[in-house]
Amino acid sequence: MDGMSGPHVIRGSVCLPEAELQWRFSRSSGPGGQHVNTTDTAVELRFDLAATQALPEVWKQRALERLAGRLADGVVTVRASEHRSQWRNRETAAVRLASLLAEATAPPPRPRRPTRVPRGINERRLREKKQRSETKRGRSPKNWS
Repeated sequence: MDGMSGPHVIRGSVCLPEAELQWRFSRSSGPGGQHVNTTDTAVELRFDLAATQALPEVWKQRALERLAGRLADGVVTVRASEHRSQWRNRETAAVRLASLLAEATAPPPRPRRPTRVPRGINERRLREKKQRSETKRGRSPKNWS
């Protein structure tokens, strides 16, 4: 994995461990001319979320729940093939996986505290409603001959 730009941080001091990342390369569709027919530029990055020891247990459980639809036997897979070089696709896949895990391990949002509608707003709404009713009643044909 030499040449990769440093550890990919998930959040805080937690990073993606290089030893637990599994890389697979294949031919990529798209631009590249003759070069693309001979090199494996598409990247598939797999990370065994269920078996990892790199994440705190709470984060791991949270990620397993949130990514349940994306997992295959506890393994999350990310593909990248938009660049013409394998190195850039590797970078893209690693960054994409790190941001996916950061989002999946984020703490849940604080619950919303319900608030009451202020009495003045309700009164104003009813007053405007009554005025509109009077305007429309004044248009009624009962006074016409």
